[in-house]
Amino acid sequence: MATIVVCGGGVVGLCAGLMLAEDGHEVTVLEPDPADPPGTSRQAWDGWRRAGVAQFRQPHTLLPRFRQVVDRELPGLTERLADGGCVRVDYLESLPPSIADRAPRPGDDRFRFVTGRRPVTEAVVAAAAEEHPRLSVRRGVRVAGLVPGPSALPGVPHVAGVRTVTGEEVAADLVVDATGRRSPSADWLAELDARPARVESSTSGFVYYTRYSTGPEQPRRIGPQLAPVGSISLITLGGDNDTWSVTVFGPARDAPLKALREAEVFDRVVAACPRHAHWLDGRPITGVLAMAGALDRYRRLVVDGVPVVTGFVAAGDAWACTNPSAGRGISVGALHAQLLRAAVRSSLDDPGELARVFDEATEREVTSFHRGQLAADRARITEMDALRAGREPPPPDPVRAGLLAAAVAERLAAHAGEPPPGTPGPDRRQLLDLLAG
Repeated sequence: MATIVVCGGGVVGLCAGLMLAEDGHEVTVLEPDPADPPGTSRQAWDGWRRAGVAQFRQPHTLLPRFRQVVDRELPGLTERLADGGCVRVDYLESLPPSIADRAPRPGDDRFRFVTGRRPVTEAVVAAAAEEHPRLSVRRGVRVAGLVPGPSALPGVPHVAGVRTVTGEEVAADLVVDATGRRSPSADWLAELDARPARVESSTSGFVYYTRYSTGPEQPRRIGPQLAPVGSISLITLGGDNDTWSVTVFGPARDAPLKALREAEVFDRVVAACPRHAHWLDGRPITGVLAMAGALDRYRRLVVDGVPVVTGFVAAGDAWACTNPSAGRGISVGALHAQLLRAAVRSSLDDPGELARVFDEATEREVTSFHRGQLAADRARITEMDALRAGREPPPPDPVRAGLLAAAVAERLAAHAGEPPPGTPGPDRRQLLDLLAG
């Protein structure tokens, strides 16, 4: 069995640590934020501060793939989330009116999942990690760099542990970077004189405005979770403990959207969207939370078939991240952790082979999610820009149509080639009037 260090104690880092600890490895998770997770969901939302996670209070969701992965790899975690107040979601209960056949079918369960707000879901996962006998979570410990060891491949640096900002060295047979979209590991690898990773980076150009509410029951879903409405888009997400969120987003360069920071303006715009207005029927528990500058980045640590480093891998957003509109970050990260577990099982004793096996699995199973999201984002922002300028938008993007079809699989198979149905709401002129009051 190995000694493994996971850098980053978010949901993906903790899930990766739990999976590896389940296989008998001794796992240490190093998390720079010092605060321990609170014991209740209310305390997690009201009082837990995670300065290292810029989007900690922004909307998150745990999609069906997350549940499928953890049910296989970490049995019981879904039930712990539900016990913590997370909401059970079944999108097959709100199929489009055009689908007349609503009879249950074998396999429908794979579309069901449990989700909640990020602080609450992370607190539940953290509690499971704290209870594991082979997993240690050390909070308030920041990694400053990597400790070099004897090379496993000619000319390729090997990582034998990490060095903290206090100078402590923590030895490891494998170091996992799960520090998220702000990962500093490029600097760590440069200090080892590693060859540069293959990096692709850009900015999505979206700005998000979100408000959370609570009420006696979740709003009924009569529109898609992610809905294009003219030159803006809306995201509606159920949350834990009778909470939910509504997000309005558009291009960061669309200056009039800055008015959405005002709660009155935000509510006025959402109220003008017929399939989403009822999501305002609750008691707001926040003002309008704004977020911009989300980075699209992809880093591959195997270049031309040769690892740039051994003894070190990147998982989740530390590997690749996109804008959060599809809400797939944690679910894709859990899948990535599952692939890492399999790679460690097969190739732990050969660091070069481990790097290659994990890279190949990542490219085969996960990279398509990143590429598809980039394509959908670019198509949508092009459409938004055209509507904002008064031009005819380009034809419907087949990638986005495919994403919609995939959401309910066979139930929408007959419609896979059709563009997403339009969502009623304000046109550009009406939107500007709503923003201006």
